[in-house]
Amino acid sequence: MNNSKKIKINMPSVLLTVLAVFMACCCIFPFLFMLSSSFKPQGQVFEYPIRLIPQHPILSNYRTLFSRDQMFGQWYANTILMTLLTLLIKTFIICITAYAFAKLNFKGKNFIFIIFLSALMIPGDVTLVQRYVVYKHLHLTNTMWALILPASFDMYFVFMMRQFFMGIPNALTEVAIIDGCSHFKIFYKIMLPLAKPAILTMILFSFVWQWNDYTNPYIFITDTSKQMLTVGLTMFQISQVNNYAVQMAGATLALLPIIVAYLFLQKYFVEGIATSGMKG
Repeated sequence: MNNSKKIKINMPSVLLTVLAVFMACCCIFPFLFMLSSSFKPQGQVFEYPIRLIPQHPILSNYRTLFSRDQMFGQWYANTILMTLLTLLIKTFIICITAYAFAKLNFKGKNFIFIIFLSALMIPGDVTLVQRYVVYKHLHLTNTMWALILPASFDMYFVFMMRQFFMGIPNALTEVAIIDGCSHFKIFYKIMLPLAKPAILTMILFSFVWQWNDYTNPYIFITDTSKQMLTVGLTMFQISQVNNYAVQMAGATLALLPIIVAYLFLQKYFVEGIATSGMKG
């Protein structure tokens, strides 16, 4: 007796899978080409047929980036310092603000929260001139604090963290208050450990946005030695206009931290997105 079962092929699913694989290959090819070109001599970058694995990989392109006559290393260090300071300050301000709106009762809380939410309707580019005037009077222009301080309070993440804190049962905080815990101790000992997925999601998004920010460094920083990597790469491409291999090496190093951050935080990223909006 023939007990073999017929395999039913779902053609729409197969076609969608093939289409998804094709689109994924189209998306990842520019990155692979950039990475490959960064290890090639200049004359082999645009060789045909395209060779993604260099025959003789070299590191001279990366050494050129950090040579004494280039400021790439300074821009890279500036961006790392600015991003880390932003994440530290922003995480503290956002979390403690969201906790106050979620768990504390004070007069005018809902009205203040609505006012803050209304700020989301104002595009950041609309206030560029006004912000420049304010920063100029506060002597913040041409410093990284003109990038750090405005980014430290983001109402989008206040809303996200508030939603997450509201999903934590009030019974936990009420029992802690009965035991004599202050709100700061409740925030530090109970809320932050439970909110780890949402916090890491916020850190990942903030890291990508701050690392890739171009407009603000371009507007508020004029000193070349204090410039950030995004603007610095533009100046670097102008100085190395004919050396595409070195340009590819610079772009690879600029993209590397974002890829590493996502690989380490992707689990918390998915978990934070899935749970932050469960209770409103």
